[in-house]
Amino acid sequence: MFNIEDLNPSQRDAVLCIDAPSLVIAGAGSGKTRVLTYKIAYLLEQGMEPWNILALTFTNKAAREMRERIATLVSPEKAASLWMGTFHSIFARILRVEGHRLGYDTNYTIYDTADSLSLVKMVIREMKLDEKVYKPNAVQSRISTAKNRLVLPSGYSSVQEFRENDAFYHRTLMPEIYNRYQERCRQANAMDFDDLLLNTWLLFRHNPEVAAHWQERFHFVLVDEYQDTNFAQHQIIRLLTDRRQRVCVVGDDAQSIYSFRGADIDNILRFREVYPGAKLFKLERNYRSTQTIVNAAGSLIRNNREQITKSVYSEKEVGNPIALFPAYSDTDEANIILREVQRAHRAGVPYKGIAVLYRTNAQSRKIEDGFLQGRVPYHVYAGTSFYQREEIKDMLCYLRLSVNPYDEESLRRIINKPARGIGDTTVGKLFLEARRTDRPVWDVLRAGTCPDLNSGTQARLKSFREIIEGFHESAATDDAYTLALRVAKESGLQEYYFSGHEPEDVSKQENFQEMLDGIASFVADSQEQGLGISLSDYLQDASLATDFDRNTAEKDADQVNMMTIHSAKGLEFPVVFIAGLEEGLFPSELSAESPRELEEERRLFYVALTRAERQVVLTFAKSRFRNGRMEFSRPSRFIREIPEQYRTSRPSSGGESSQRAVPRIEQRMKPLYTQRTTPFAPRPSAPSPASSPQVLQGVTIGCTVVHDRFGRGVVQAIEGAGIDAKATVCFENAGTKVLMLRFAKLTVQ
Repeated sequence: MFNIEDLNPSQRDAVLCIDAPSLVIAGAGSGKTRVLTYKIAYLLEQGMEPWNILALTFTNKAAREMRERIATLVSPEKAASLWMGTFHSIFARILRVEGHRLGYDTNYTIYDTADSLSLVKMVIREMKLDEKVYKPNAVQSRISTAKNRLVLPSGYSSVQEFRENDAFYHRTLMPEIYNRYQERCRQANAMDFDDLLLNTWLLFRHNPEVAAHWQERFHFVLVDEYQDTNFAQHQIIRLLTDRRQRVCVVGDDAQSIYSFRGADIDNILRFREVYPGAKLFKLERNYRSTQTIVNAAGSLIRNNREQITKSVYSEKEVGNPIALFPAYSDTDEANIILREVQRAHRAGVPYKGIAVLYRTNAQSRKIEDGFLQGRVPYHVYAGTSFYQREEIKDMLCYLRLSVNPYDEESLRRIINKPARGIGDTTVGKLFLEARRTDRPVWDVLRAGTCPDLNSGTQARLKSFREIIEGFHESAATDDAYTLALRVAKESGLQEYYFSGHEPEDVSKQENFQEMLDGIASFVADSQEQGLGISLSDYLQDASLATDFDRNTAEKDADQVNMMTIHSAKGLEFPVVFIAGLEEGLFPSELSAESPRELEEERRLFYVALTRAERQVVLTFAKSRFRNGRMEFSRPSRFIREIPEQYRTSRPSSGGESSQRAVPRIEQRMKPLYTQRTTPFAPRPSAPSPASSPQVLQGVTIGCTVVHDRFGRGVVQAIEGAGIDAKATVCFENAGTKVLMLRFAKLTVQ
């Protein structure tokens, strides 16, 4: 239950401020999520309706965790009614309602990065441009940058920075490419991720009555990780909060590390200038790390000039000094990391409690080689995500066409997959006719008026069109899983992917089946919770999932976590290794001439240090194989910025340090990393003495139940009757769920 006294004084002050704009600077491990969830609970306690609260996050995982915590503080029903989610998911939801004002219908497709890149490539080819000059990835990045700065194609040429950059790379036709790209998206009734921001801003900016409606809807706006917001996100938040000025942003300027994605640290540094009278709160107690780690990180970050000063502290044990291991080479560095990981594991640290962080992906190869030789299990958070695999993309494109036949990128991908005699020449003629007549390709396909196609080709196109039309008709009535099974069979994909027997074929089959299983689970979960189960609902959920969210199935395996520091933000581990602390590598050589970029590199190191709970191990190589040759390296300046009292140099071999003798690492770590777990012991809410316990389908308040997907739980509440009856169940691992009893697969124990 909600109790404001559970918070420390700084957290409590931040939560209680609800009548003025507020900026909460939350140092690493200081309980920012706790403040956000308690603040929302406090707003609800004060009488605000949940649908009048907007909470914006950067990941679906963060939104889920916050909603689950709020459900335990107030009620699952209120938590479910909150407008809470990522920027993109919330704005996509608004655009589903208001998009017609911009010329989109409610079934618009959301293009992911791969779809966007494919369309960019097609535009470049249609314009007969040299892809060595107009590199598709670079063009896509520039269009994305323009959108996140709220620059339309019509205003692109007026931005001096864009003009100069394009002239330098001889890409003078960028304005036309951008314009054509946007026209094609509109014709396909599609938006890319950046459009979800740009179009929301355009919607509010050019439709004052719409902006007023949503300002009236959201009485209070909360934003997580505000230091990561870009210009577009910042401007939309300003528009939404312009009337009431009731906004709370939470973040840490010391953890602003995503400028390459468009994040602007000035949004958090200048917040009080944008919102005069805003209150500043600082959460300075770190609950995660030892005093040594917190003090070392604080000493480091004080070297930055652009920051909101704070004094982060820890009341945990002093802990081990940060261990610094110099290595002769990158190979030696990999061996040191292997040895120390094995020592930590022997001392009782599970592999999954260890993270190896590095500045660039290329650094992982040597370390992986070492782990393979030493038989240390590991997982690299990189590579092709599930939804980007060939077989999954093919199925997704069929599903997307089933909802929105005007999706040209999906149509192009699967019109001849599996092969049905519609070759590239035919596809090219279809698209050429569409461009010539300024019509969507689907309209050309429906009309059957494309010239220069023989009767056999026309028949094959008609057959394909009728398949998609059949799926489209069913999308209005069938649930996502029912339609997905039909699509898999009638499209020919199921037979196509299940015809081989090689290991690669088996892998694709497993992935294909996993997708179908996932859709089935989505439908079952949504149905039980009273949410949408249509194919459109599923596609939005799949499109907005982040790559890191998709890795959750692998996170529980006992294996060392390997990742770039950027990927590690928001995570924590008992033991953290930070590799490659050399000038030119970390900080990167690109930051040498820019004080602003150097400060971001320092913030990146700060993030790396503060991922650790108990032990940090730093390594650097005196020589490293780079660019085809061995190069000598100097230790990173960041090492010197950690006071000697917080670190100790360790030998690169097995002997004792020459500076001072210290016990072996595993001996000093062992008592700090004893894993303590508390068995699950849910305490269900007791029924009111004035009412008798409700009994529905054998389910009663306080009874233990088992669900076929969520596992074991305890019924906390029952409301409604008959087909509308709902049960609130607290599951051991899945959190609290509100389930429709007529659909819930519950077994009473």
